[in-house]
Order: sequence, then structure tokens, then C-alpha cells
Amino acid sequence: MKTIVVENESVGKIKELHGVNCAPYNKMHGANQVRVQKIFEYAGVPRSRLHDCCGKYGGTYYVDVPNIFRDFDADENDPNSYDFYYTDEYIGAIIKAGAQIVYRLGITIEWGSKKYTAHPPKDFAKWARICEHIVRHYNEGWNNGFYYGIEYWEIWNEPENPPMWTGTREQFFELYKVSSLHLRKCFPDIKIGGYGSCGFYALFRPEGHVQCSPFYKGFLTWFDEFLKFVKENGCPLDFYTWHIYTPKPEEIEICAKHVRAKLDEYGFANTESHLNEWNYGAEGGGYDNMATMKGASFCAAALCCMQNNAVDLAQYYTLSAAASYNGWLTARCGRYTPTIHSFAAFSKLYKAGNSLAVKADGDAACIAAKGEDGVAYAYISTYAKDPETLKVILSGAKKTRVYELTAEKEGVFEHLSEKGFVQVSETDGNTAEFETETDCVYVVVGDGELGLN
Repeated sequence: MKTIVVENESVGKIKELHGVNCAPYNKMHGANQVRVQKIFEYAGVPRSRLHDCCGKYGGTYYVDVPNIFRDFDADENDPNSYDFYYTDEYIGAIIKAGAQIVYRLGITIEWGSKKYTAHPPKDFAKWARICEHIVRHYNEGWNNGFYYGIEYWEIWNEPENPPMWTGTREQFFELYKVSSLHLRKCFPDIKIGGYGSCGFYALFRPEGHVQCSPFYKGFLTWFDEFLKFVKENGCPLDFYTWHIYTPKPEEIEICAKHVRAKLDEYGFANTESHLNEWNYGAEGGGYDNMATMKGASFCAAALCCMQNNAVDLAQYYTLSAAASYNGWLTARCGRYTPTIHSFAAFSKLYKAGNSLAVKADGDAACIAAKGEDGVAYAYISTYAKDPETLKVILSGAKKTRVYELTAEKEGVFEHLSEKGFVQVSETDGNTAEFETETDCVYVVVGDGELGLN
């Protein structure tokens, strides 16, 4: 038997880790994006990062700088040089759903043999002024715009990756310097960061592994050289963004510690660390599991890992409709999978606010929270763990309820779940004892109900 004790002691706040990339926007519905609102509200999505929106090349008209400012030779001060129509519609749906935005200033990945927008801009200073006008449109009402107060503005994404950036490392650093300093001068209150690192797999992959090749080792060099350059040139770096796709939550911990240590080493102790692309596995077999109980329990374990380590904000990749990386919704019929339910349960802890101290036998993946209403939550993942008897003690609780994530048992359709969490026990007192299954998610609630279904 394994025992988890949740102390009635606050140890900080539950962090904003359940953000997403994009939204399940449907082009045919125009401004009437009811489904976006329904999904965001159910899962409690706090923030959406705008990257790879609406398919290849940013869906032609969405978000990306060259999609909004379509002729680089045009006058960047002329409102008629900009086409905000579809980006307004896309962002408006997210704002209406109660979430905020991370705006990635850059492009969508170009996997094709011909690159259209992955080349360095012809004029870095002009590119910076174009970005300035995008910020003014969404935060200051310029050009029939809005007053959304978007806080986070990210410069580019994965410049180490040739489908994202065909220029040199030095050219990207110069673009970051010119644009970040210009945006800071224009908007002292926004947060400016970048660059969406491809990741730090070479930290833990063995020699000979493809992710320990010179190309992947280069990602580590990029990070060091970037921090050195930013420090020497006085560039703003309010947040640093990085990515990882893995089936092992412990690898998230390794990368999180590396990022935090490097930021501190170069004098960026106040710079936030954002894991703004993550998911189960990635290519290959990972796709098969993103929408299953395995994927759901992995995400829950990863959220526990991030809460307990140096990750300040996170955004899951991705919630675009019918995307291969979308583990929340089935591609053809858009039904909820177990993975969206695991995020919805985490959102209950986030809304409760206060993180509680947890003492556990062994390596249990568990975090806990308590709200001002006195309701306490223990959030537990059994990802890659054998079945066992689990005892959970919620200190101070007078009644405990145990909820289990349940998928429909219909053969190949097992991962298509509208059921979500089901209450499996109720006990007077502060102790719940129950049998666990491999690759599952449990929430033990003290003096309240989960209230998701």
C-alpha cells in the first residue's frame, strides 16, 4: 500500500500550466465560434499561444506577420497595408471564451521544399515597426482594433530549425535585438520574450541517438549564445520559451532545471521559464497515445512535474481542430478524449489557487490544492505505474470523495470518452483508500465535489 498525505499547509499557488496552443476554430463558422467557448470553458483554458494557427502557412490569412502585413514593401504606417480580418476573428473567439493570448510574432513552420516566409526579413527595423503596429492594433485600438491588454509577445519560434528560419544564428540574434528593443521602447508594460527553443534532448539522450547528433547538441549552444548576446546588448527577456515532446515526465524536469539554471547563470533570475510546446511523445507512436488513457495520465503526470519544478507557464501543443497533435478532440467527430478531462480536473486545482504540501511514499505523481471555500483536491496520476492500493489522507477534511477518469470500453473506440470523471467512493473522515489502475487519473476531493460532469 502506498500513502499520500496532503497537509493543510499552503506552499504557494497552483501555476498556470494548462494553457494550449491555438483553438478548435472552424473557418466555416465565422465569428460564431460557440464550440471554442464550450471547450475552453469546460477545460478551464486560461491562455492560448498563437502558433501554427489554421494549418500550413498560418492558413494564409491568420496571425503570422507576413499574413497580416502581406506586402513587405508597403508602407508600415498605413493602416491599409494590414489585413487583420481573420486574426481578429480568431483571437476574438478565444477572448470571448475567457482566455488570454500569447502572441507569437513570426511565422508558421514551412515543411515544404520551398520556403516562402522562413527567410530573414529584408529589413529588421521595418519588421520591428510592423510588429509594433500589430501590438497597437490589439492593445491600443489602432486601425479599428481592440484593447485586449495582451501581456506576452513572443519573438519567433524554433529558429534553430531550418523549416522555421533559413538564416544564421547571428542574423536571428540581431532580429531579436532590433525588435525587442523597439517593442520595449514603444510598450514598456508588455512582456517580451522568445525564442521557442526546439528543446534540450541532448542533455539526456545517449551518444549515437539521433537526438544527440550535432544538430540537436546545437540547440544547447544556441541557448548559451543567445543568453550571452541578450545580456551584452541589453535586450529585454521577460520570458524564455522552450519545447519538449517526450513520453517521460522526468525529462521535463531535467530540461526545466537546465533552463532555470542557465537563466540564473547569465543574470536573468527574474525571467520567466515558459514550456510553450509539449505533448506525449511526438512523431511515430506518440500520435496513437495522445488521445488515450495513456496520454491523459501522462499529461496529468507532466502537470504534476511542472508544478513541482521551475516552469512558470505552459501551453500544450496543440488544440487546433483536426491537428495530428490534438489529443483533446478526435479528428473527425470532435468528441472529447480522456486527455481533455485530465486538463479540466487540473483547472479545478488552478481555480482553487493555494497549493498544498504533499508527502508521499515513493515517486507518486501528485499535487494538491485548496480553495477559499475550504474544498481540497488531490490530483494523482498513475502513468506507467502498476496497480496498487492507495491511501490518501486530506488533513482536516470531514468527508472525502474519490473520482476516477473513465473511458468508454468499446474496443478501438476506448479513447473516445464523453464520460470523464466518475465518483467511485465516498467516505466520512479525511482518509480515502482505493485500488488504482495503470495509466489513470484520480482526484480525491475533501469537503466538496469535483463538479465537472
